[in-house]
Amino acid sequence: MTETTDKPLRIGSHTLQSRLIVGTGKYDTFEAMQKSLDLSGTDCITVAVRRERLYDGRGQNILDHLDLSRYTLLPNTAGCYNAVDAVRVARMGREILASLENPGADWVKLEVLGDSKTLLPDPIELLKATETLVADGFAVLCYTSDDPIMARRLKRAGATAVMPAGSPIGSGQGVLNPNNIRIILEYLKDGDPDYPIIVDAGVGTASDVAFAMELGVDGVLLNTAIAHARDPLMMARAMSAACAAGRLAFLSGRIPRRLYATASSPEEGVISTRPYLS
Repeated sequence: MTETTDKPLRIGSHTLQSRLIVGTGKYDTFEAMQKSLDLSGTDCITVAVRRERLYDGRGQNILDHLDLSRYTLLPNTAGCYNAVDAVRVARMGREILASLENPGADWVKLEVLGDSKTLLPDPIELLKATETLVADGFAVLCYTSDDPIMARRLKRAGATAVMPAGSPIGSGQGVLNPNNIRIILEYLKDGDPDYPIIVDAGVGTASDVAFAMELGVDGVLLNTAIAHARDPLMMARAMSAACAAGRLAFLSGRIPRRLYATASSPEEGVISTRPYLS
C-alpha cells in the first residue's frame, strides 16, 4: 500500500491544516459553540465583525469565548447589502483583529447580499467591493454564486479565493449544481492549480461536505449545518470526518461509472465445471 499525502491548504498568507472552515453564529450557547468548534477540527473560524454582532443578548463578547491562540479568525461582512457598507465593515474587522494581534487581520470573507430573502450575492456590488478592498491591501475571499463567469471576474479583480455557494445560505440543500462548480474549478485553476476554491453555504449534512470535496474544491465553509443540528457536537465530528474523506477520495481518483457490472474477482484460472449428468 502507498500512503496518499496531501499538502495543507494555503490561502494568501495563511496555511490551514484543516480544510473545514466553521462559522461561529447561530449556536444556542457559547459553550456549545466552543465544543463544536473543537470537535470539528477546524483551525479557521469566521466571525461577523459588525460591532453589534460581537455581543449576545446578555452583553457577552463572542471573542472572549474563542481561543485566539488556536484559531485564525476570518472576519466576514455578513449582513451587508452594498459595497460601501461591506468595505466599511471589512476595515472595522481589520482594526479589531489587529488590536488583538490575531493573524486574521489581513483577510476578509466578503459578503455583499442582494436581498434578505434569498441571501444571494449582488454580483455588481460584490465586484466593486472586491476591487476596493484588494486595492486597500486585503486578501479577499469572495462569497459568490455558482456562476463561472462571475467567479472568473472576481479572480481577475484580485480575489485571493472564490467561494461559490452550494445552495442558498442556511438552506441545507447541499450542492445543487455540481456542473457549475466543475466549470469554476476548470476556469480558475487552469494554469493556477493551487488557486483556492471553497464551497460556502447550503451544506446540510456530512454527505454534502464529502460530495463537495470529491468535486475537487479546496475546502468547505459551513455554519448552520452544525449549529442547528439536533446534536451539534456529533454533527461537528461528522463534518470533520466527511471533509477528510471527501478530500482523500478526490486525491485517490474514483473509478469510472459503467452501465454494466464488472467482476471484482479475477477471470484467469477459473476452475472449469462439467455439465451435470443424471
